[in-house]
Amino acid sequence: MNIKITGKELKATDAIKDYIERKSERLVKYFGEDLDVTATIKSEGKEQVAELHVIGAGNVYRAVTAHKDLYASIDKDIDILEGQIRKTKTKNDKQNMTESIRTKEISGIMGSEPEIENEIIKTLYYEIKPMAPEDAKLQLQSKPQNTFLAFINIDTEKVNVIYKLKDNKNYGLVEPEA
Repeated sequence: MNIKITGKELKATDAIKDYIERKSERLVKYFGEDLDVTATIKSEGKEQVAELHVIGAGNVYRAVTAHKDLYASIDKDIDILEGQIRKTKTKNDKQNMTESIRTKEISGIMGSEPEIENEIIKTLYYEIKPMAPEDAKLQLQSKPQNTFLAFINIDTEKVNVIYKLKDNKNYGLVEPEA
């Protein structure tokens, strides 16, 4: 098991390092010793934030929590990661049980792995700012690589999404009804 611990604006003491290592041992039962853990600890205001990234068996798991007590934040992260790992393992086990031997043989003969479909494979985090739809349109125009922008409409105080239409000249606006 490889563990890397980084402190941002917060010193990673030996006690914290030992605690993270001890708690990470709970994850070894899922992957054996083939496990990479990256921990980042930092202080944001009065709260201590622990962010853990785990790479095991080709999967990446991530948990971020904030708490007044850093040890409680680490405990919560480990619980979240353990839940994510169990969910993935259960899903894989069910898929392997229901997949017929013939399907496995055919995919083996083809020599290529099936493509991932209907799965969320990437998550982006960004700040949603309050603005008028016209301002959102201008901001979307200033970033040609983006095809949509989520924002809080200052008139309705609800989340809206503005997006470029396929003609690349006009825009669409998604607003919730209620």
